[in-house]
Amino acid sequence: MTALAGVHLKAAELGKHAVHMVTQAGSGHSSSALSIAHLVIELMYRRMRWDPSNPRHAAGDRLVLSEGHAVPIVYAAMADLKTIVGGEPGALLAMAELSKLRDRDSVLDGHPNPAEGMPFFDAATGSLGQGLSVAAGLGLAARLDRTGRRVYCIVGDGESREGQIWEALDFIVDHQLINVCAIFNCNNEGQAGYVSPQQSGETLAKKLAAFGWDVMSIDGHDPGAISAAFDAFEKSKRPFAIVAKTVKGWGVDALQKGNWHGKPLPNEQLSAAYESLDRFAKDLASGAAPLPAVVKNAPQGAARIDRPRPAGAAWPSMTDALSAAGLESALKSRKLASRRAYGMALKVAGDLLPQVCAVDGDVSNSTFAEIFAKAHPDRFFECKIAEQNMVSVAVGLAAAGYIPFANSFAKFLSRAYDQIEMANITRANIKLVGSHSGISLAADGPSQMGLVDVAFFRAFGTVRGDDRRSPLCWSLQPADAFAAFGLTRAMIETPGMCYMRTHRPDVAFLYDDKTQFDLGGFHVLRGGDDVALVASGYMVHEALAAAEELAKQSIRAAVIDAYCLPIDEAALVSAIVRCGGVAVTCEDNYGGGLSSAVAEAAARAGGLRVESVHCSRIPKSCRTPEDVLDYCGVRAHQIADRALSFLRRPS
Repeated sequence: MTALAGVHLKAAELGKHAVHMVTQAGSGHSSSALSIAHLVIELMYRRMRWDPSNPRHAAGDRLVLSEGHAVPIVYAAMADLKTIVGGEPGALLAMAELSKLRDRDSVLDGHPNPAEGMPFFDAATGSLGQGLSVAAGLGLAARLDRTGRRVYCIVGDGESREGQIWEALDFIVDHQLINVCAIFNCNNEGQAGYVSPQQSGETLAKKLAAFGWDVMSIDGHDPGAISAAFDAFEKSKRPFAIVAKTVKGWGVDALQKGNWHGKPLPNEQLSAAYESLDRFAKDLASGAAPLPAVVKNAPQGAARIDRPRPAGAAWPSMTDALSAAGLESALKSRKLASRRAYGMALKVAGDLLPQVCAVDGDVSNSTFAEIFAKAHPDRFFECKIAEQNMVSVAVGLAAAGYIPFANSFAKFLSRAYDQIEMANITRANIKLVGSHSGISLAADGPSQMGLVDVAFFRAFGTVRGDDRRSPLCWSLQPADAFAAFGLTRAMIETPGMCYMRTHRPDVAFLYDDKTQFDLGGFHVLRGGDDVALVASGYMVHEALAAAEELAKQSIRAAVIDAYCLPIDEAALVSAIVRCGGVAVTCEDNYGGGLSSAVAEAAARAGGLRVESVHCSRIPKSCRTPEDVLDYCGVRAHQIADRALSFLRRPS
């Protein structure tokens, strides 16, 4: 009998806590928690180099629990190891806190959630399939920082059905992240029943090998086999996966009879569960000494990495940046696409700040992230056509202190809306840029057009962040190159999620190097006192043309560039009041975005009238931006007609 047999005693000890806390909460996943007990103990007590008094130690190894519902066993280990968590400085996760699982005032959320006081975790998990991508981002950051940090990710067999898992597996092989260990917990049971044979341990091992991984299949409750597998990971020169065959509800007879997924044992069955765990452990660990409540390996290296302050960077003007990039022709023509200006700004940011990095989904020559990639190839990570993995990789990079920009077409980012929402729950400092937004790309048709993104991201802007003042996400729509350049800088200097949409066509300059773009602000580009045309992005140019049309009818229309949501409502309302209390919003996407924001502000103020002009039909391919704008009813003359009709309508 080896000393490793003491792992069984610790599994029983922590298992009792897991079962008890789930019963006290009235909900939770004690059976899943028990299935990973031995894996977690090997990692947290014996294998990982980490410091319970400083879980965020920069050189410390990381554990990503993609199978987030199994978290009670991790909480139990954290309490046993006297881990410092959030809340008051130096707050210790006491054993008594375990009984408060899922309580409103507890740091123990039902699934891992670093924003709610659990610094041990790097990302919110629980929406399945995302953790391995986060681990990949952490692995990239460890490579950049040269910390030697290892990243362990526990993945459920049922969740391995998610396509994002296989996106991540491909990505890890592409980038040869041999510092990331994927651990598949194969207990053969899902929520409603058994997993598909396609997710059996044997089939998963074959799939992983076919994907280019070194694979070791083990008994996930055998301490010796687990230890040997992690030894093999540390020596492997290729991406390494462990397929651990486990038992759901290990050690508790009752939890192995029937389906207990997400169901707590009744109070009256707890004593029997404890006795069952003790019996299992005693039989397996006869004569072994209990595993001590101490971490075996401390992290080696600096506890923190100091990175430059983004607000202190000395940015050049966009004019100087254009000249340096050999784009004097744009200065002469006074026209440039906002997507190209963004690419230049991202490259400048990379020049100034070593923590700025970028991920892209095989469209860097369209998003113009390629400008950054050529200047900083070590900080550019190609994700190929796998947007869900791309966003979660960015979350992992952000958790390690980087400022990642995730780039794709605005339409394609919609595939990752769940991942984006999980990033928001994490409060990840990621920057998302959706190119080819709206309908102005024309010829490619609606399958390439981002039309719901403004409404989606605007929803996060209605929620306050941890400071109770800032929104969970800023949504930005630059109308020209100067705005795109300035707003890229604003994103970098602003903590938290930001989303910027850029456009394909070259557009005329509206601003210059002196223009400031403050988040929450807007610019009045044309004065008027009869009606306010409130537009953003590409549609600002159509609004200006519409104002010219209205001037021919002796209507004085102001044009407001609402480049940011949320917007300063008080200032916007004042501007609309100066225009007779009448506003017409102009968007080349579906409703629910800018139009709704302005209408809600008007309703709160009272006495204002708002009309919305947006795409009210599905667009189709057209040869020119003008054609598709006309087809969808948002061309300048159509805006002018709607404004005239609205002004003539009785209030």
